[in-house]
Amino acid sequence: MKIKTVVSIVIISIILLCALFILFREHESLENNVIDNPVIDETSNQKPPEIVEQTIEEKVDKIINEMTIEEKIGQMLIIYDTHETVDEELKQFIKDIKPSGFIINQNNITTFDKTKKYIEDLKQNSEIPLIISIDQEGGKVQRLQNLEDEKATYIPSMLDLGKTNDIELAYEVGRVLAEDMRTLGINVVYAPVCDVFSNPYNEVIGNRSFGSNPNLVANMCVSLGKGLEDNGIIATYKHFPGHGDTTTDSHTSLPIINKSYEELLNNELIPFKKAIENDAKIIMVGHIAFPDLTNDNIPASLSKKIITNLLKNDLGYDGLVITDALNMGALINNYSDEDIYVKAVEAGVDILLMPSDAKKAIEVIKDNISVERIDESVKKILIFKYTYLKDNILDESYLNNKEHQEIISKIPIE
Repeated sequence: MKIKTVVSIVIISIILLCALFILFREHESLENNVIDNPVIDETSNQKPPEIVEQTIEEKVDKIINEMTIEEKIGQMLIIYDTHETVDEELKQFIKDIKPSGFIINQNNITTFDKTKKYIEDLKQNSEIPLIISIDQEGGKVQRLQNLEDEKATYIPSMLDLGKTNDIELAYEVGRVLAEDMRTLGINVVYAPVCDVFSNPYNEVIGNRSFGSNPNLVANMCVSLGKGLEDNGIIATYKHFPGHGDTTTDSHTSLPIINKSYEELLNNELIPFKKAIENDAKIIMVGHIAFPDLTNDNIPASLSKKIITNLLKNDLGYDGLVITDALNMGALINNYSDEDIYVKAVEAGVDILLMPSDAKKAIEVIKDNISVERIDESVKKILIFKYTYLKDNILDESYLNNKEHQEIISKIPIE
């Protein structure tokens, strides 16, 4: 019995030792696993440092820190080109200037396939996402009607659409516009027009406006803008602070509107206020003088009182500010290129649209504007790009399809 007892004790002891050894090894493995592969508490918002995602702002700050001053200023320019293809000269120009983007014009629009290829080639030559923009309002301003083969959906004037007072239809028209543009790779449109058609002799705006009632214009603008943005195209609300009560065409000379701040608040500014309240991402400032606001005839696009004081401070707008085209007569007939570039940036503009000479614009801004002011705009631009610009191109079947035609047929044309 004694021998058997001893043997039993030995066997039990061995089993216990083996069990302890196995437990020890499992514990050691668990500790190593915790160090190498931390367990995430799904109920907590915190993540271990090694897998915390970089925010867009952090990404943008890193990019800005690595940019030269010239590259930063390039991001403040949307330029234009007059060719049908992206040749070696244009590729080199993009590498030299590193522009924020391009505006597509009639010179770039040929067949559907060639136009799409042109836009693809522009994008491929830029490390930072490009704004590919266009004037595609409907009515008399719709550049895609220049396509030689496949036609974009023909959109009646906004005045005809406004007469329906149908915000749901305005939203659907925004979707139609967006889907047509996305087949080509466009991502920003200079629409909708927020101008109130308060002067019947105003031919430059005319039926581009939704109408003469500022509240109707506000509702239709915001709804069409939402239709655009919900479907992948960023809207640009224009022409701040209002181009509806002019008879002068700013393409040729400077319009002057003699209205007080209170008068503007009760009419012209209503659509822009509503757009701001509904998260407008881009507002275009027009080349129009408002001497009762500025005490001079400086265009709104160059005026700090209008852009910084009125738009940003009074109305609380913190999105991107872009000028109307800088090669228009209202500016170039009254100011030098140097004055235009410097005054616009000093006024609070983030993006200069169609400077006459992009290389000159970079040098002038570099010599006259502080790095801090440049960084302020560049950070806004890059955050906008990495937040909203998606390469979500649609196939050709979306261009001017049957559903689009059915939507547009609901707009009575007079």
